Amino acid sequence: MECQPNPGKELYRTYRGIVWARCPVRTHVVQPQESLEQILDQYVRPLVRAGDIVVITEKLVAICQGRAYPVASIQPRPLARWLSRFVTRTPAGIGIGSPVTMELALREAGVLRILLAAAVAACTRPLGIRGLFYRIAGRKVAAIDGPTPYTLPPYNQYACLAPERPNAVCRSLSKHLGVPVAIVDANDLGVAVLGKSRGVDAALIAALFADNPLGQGAQQTPLCILRRVS
Repeated sequence: MECQPNPGKELYRTYRGIVWARCPVRTHVVQPQESLEQILDQYVRPLVRAGDIVVITEKLVAICQGRAYPVASIQPRPLARWLSRFVTRTPAGIGIGSPVTMELALREAGVLRILLAAAVAACTRPLGIRGLFYRIAGRKVAAIDGPTPYTLPPYNQYACLAPERPNAVCRSLSKHLGVPVAIVDANDLGVAVLGKSRGVDAALIAALFADNPLGQGAQQTPLCILRRVS
């Protein structure tokens, strides 16, 4: 298998003395409700072999599950507009720092859970304690993606929820392909392994994706094949 890294990224990364190739797989612009199995059959199956690990971005899974929404279709309630004003924004994206994504958070986690998380965060942030909001709100809220200018159109005008039942999805796709599968939420600030099948070491995936080798936009590479080379 011949593969090239995305611009500004390295093809190889070492983890615990073992060198792995991180091969980005380019696809078409996937549309909502497309079949993940068919996408993997078209782009991954001709390349994959025993011993590989297939990694899928959470946004691709969310799109195929119908959990990506045009911003224009989301009508934030007043509470979402008010709460979003207090969210810290980062260079990696707005997260739930917009009324639109906060509205999705309220729908996903429920009003009471989000209000509890916000209250705890408001009390602990002045003490230098951070991260409690998402610990209480849950991983599904932390994985919500908002529209960003560098995302591939038309999804630069979409907001995405986290994939539904990511571990079950990985197990099903692993059985379909015959190799381990993981789903990751990666950006330039960090990576979270949202789902994995049997045979996947989450620490390995997190280490190999720490620099976000698949990018976020025009690279058009929502899939990756990890292959041990030494």
